[in-house]
Amino acid sequence: MANKQDLLRFLDSQVFDPILHRSPSGYSRADQEKLKDVQRRTESEKERFRNYSSAEEIVMNFKRDLHARAAKKVDAELEHLKLPTLPSVRDEFLKQAGE
Repeated sequence: MANKQDLLRFLDSQVFDPILHRSPSGYSRADQEKLKDVQRRTESEKERFRNYSSAEEIVMNFKRDLHARAAKKVDAELEHLKLPTLPSVRDEFLKQAGE
């Protein structure tokens, strides 16, 4: 299994940072509000993953988040905004994790 830092780097580069660094320009006003909302949620999620104590805990919570009802709503908004989601990197993440 990959170590905690490798998994965090993967999630940062493939999911969290692309969302957090997306500029609101080019989006409608309504989509700019959605972007602000998903950026706030992503910042919280990024921090939550950083606070897990091990690579195993990161993988366990990643898998749980794939099926969480609240995450599905955010994922739909991210897809609408053409941004990455946890499900969109699922296979690559699990491969990185050694599963």
